Amino acid sequence: PTKRWAENVYSDEERAQADEPPKHVRYYTGRFAGKEAVAKALGTGFSGNVTWRGIEILRLPSGAPMVHLSGGALEVANGLGVTRWVISISYGSGFSTASAIAVGD
Repeated sequence: PTKRWAENVYSDEERAQADEPPKHVRYYTGRFAGKEAVAKALGTGFSGNVTWRGIEILRLPSGAPMVHLSGGALEVANGLGVTRWVISISYGSGFSTASAIAVGD
């Protein structure tokens, strides 16, 4: 059941970038929080055509997180004039949190 859940929430690329156990839990919870933050910044949450898989939180070569949108999430962002994202993911003792800022130029 856990693998099926991860396949529904995270893209192939996100799963490929995951840390090895036991750090993978931190990776996935951080990405989950990041997806939530992006959906909220879009003003839609996960509704309509904005889906979990349409918001990817990937790693740059530096290790920093980056937002990649597709499908309905990309359509909403384009409609809002979003041209780039600033995202931060933090980890604490037993929790992960993220903030996302949608920027329009």
